Amino acid sequence: MGALIFIGGGARSGKSALALERALRFGPRRVFIATAQAFDDEMRDRIVRHQDERGEQFDTLEVPLELPETLRQISSCDVVLIDCLTLWVTNLLMAENEDIQGRMDELLAAIGAVDFPVVLVTNEVGLGIVPMNALARRFRDEVGRAHQKLSNAASEVYFGALGVMLRLKPGPVEMVSRPSAVLPS
Repeated sequence: MGALIFIGGGARSGKSALALERALRFGPRRVFIATAQAFDDEMRDRIVRHQDERGEQFDTLEVPLELPETLRQISSCDVVLIDCLTLWVTNLLMAENEDIQGRMDELLAAIGAVDFPVVLVTNEVGLGIVPMNALARRFRDEVGRAHQKLSNAASEVYFGALGVMLRLKPGPVEMVSRPSAVLPS
């Protein structure tokens, strides 16, 4: 059974950098599952930047919807990095999938069935105000429920805030500080 390393936090908190760092600690056979879809130029640019960051150290699969199915089909690898859960939930919602938590249960079962570790990146979306429309509220609620399930199943959980990555599970430890991001006085 593969271990789940769950990494979350706010935008630009260092989640993806930590996920890459953690995944690189495993053997050389690495798979990156990208859930993003490029519907506009700005998103295309973001995807290219992420591809450049990881270079050729990973085999990349673009999987906007069939995440559990794809994970089960992967063999002969040392680690899988999935970036990111919240984009996958967005894709499911836009595809009018009514059973998000059922799909989450399928993802958890797939993670439990593989024999390699899975590093999973997500965005924390529950720290802000209550969204103004039903779809945004549903998104926040679905992601919050998913985070609870995944955090419970994970062997390691990290949270990024204010440019610092904190390990929450198995026990709180400051992991990474990004002093280079501090603006000069």
